[in-house]
Amino acid sequence: MTSRRQWHLSTISALVGAALLAACGGGSDAPAVSRVISFGDSLSDLGTYAPATSLAGTGAAPFFGGRFTTNNHTGYTPASNANIATIWVESVAARVGVPITQAAAGFATTEVLCPAAANPALATSCTAYGQGGARVTDPNGIGKSGGALTVPVVTQMARHITRFGSYRADEVVFVWAGNNDVFTQLGAINLGLPPATAIANMQAAGTQLATLVKDQVLARGATRVAVMNLPDYALLPAFLASSAPTKALVTQLGAEFNTSLTAGLAGANVVMVDVRGLIASIATRPGDFGFVNVTTAACDPAKIQAVTAGRVTDGTSLFCNAATGQAFNTLRTGASTTTWAFADGVHPTPGGHKAVSDFVIARMKEVGWIPANQ
Repeated sequence: MTSRRQWHLSTISALVGAALLAACGGGSDAPAVSRVISFGDSLSDLGTYAPATSLAGTGAAPFFGGRFTTNNHTGYTPASNANIATIWVESVAARVGVPITQAAAGFATTEVLCPAAANPALATSCTAYGQGGARVTDPNGIGKSGGALTVPVVTQMARHITRFGSYRADEVVFVWAGNNDVFTQLGAINLGLPPATAIANMQAAGTQLATLVKDQVLARGATRVAVMNLPDYALLPAFLASSAPTKALVTQLGAEFNTSLTAGLAGANVVMVDVRGLIASIATRPGDFGFVNVTTAACDPAKIQAVTAGRVTDGTSLFCNAATGQAFNTLRTGASTTTWAFADGVHPTPGGHKAVSDFVIARMKEVGWIPANQ
């Protein structure tokens, strides 16, 4: 495995999440959190594809990238959880006092399950199942043809049961997926798929995810489950310059998924997370969240192309690094990892992820999943 393989990850997934619509499960006497579990895509990916960003070009640490954000660590190894938290779910886990590491790492035909298990103290921490490019049920996610693993949510959930057997009442489970189903349908429309068919496909994907949550998570013992919906993609940097018809289409594709997902989970013991509302608030009132730029990607595509010797041309934040004074720093001049919301066209900076985690923590307190003073 080598970082010299060509990547095609320009449209992997969408953006942040976190306003809870409905509260249920747990109360003020809810047990302390013993484990955080997440299923999804690149927005929750803690480093599945880090080997592709090996500084030595061998697939071995250290890595200059690996997460879909402005990577700011250079000393990460698969056996360590000591790197600075940059992804929202990792920050949530740290806040409640439990470790969380990626469930798999690799590229193309190479995949290592629970890489952190090399450290016995982290052997049960590999519960961040999200992978860049992953879809709800289709294994052929975005980037699959270029070597991305794109293990779908249905398989992610099955792997958790295989490893742990069931869920416990003191665990918190997050489910955030569907973004890559939107991008897949959008790409298919560009190739001639009728929009009506794409809309029907998104409705089906929303229903499929709801069924998975009920049958593979709730039915197996989970009592504290948060499910994120999809944002309005027209508000993300990747689509700001798009035509009005394209914006309307991406808005509708996400909305149709959300409607089916919400309907499918009606009456279920879950907390719905209104990403759509949060992104709208960030886009219209960025100052309220501490942002000065919500329209421009912090990562510089030209610098990423130069660092990767021309192999990566789409500006994906997977290959973005913000380390000061390093030759592999690929931030735009003047960009900030804390006050600019987006790393690339659809993924947040660490500042964006922090806004998500802060909101999630606040809502977890409101629904009684964790104490108000935690």
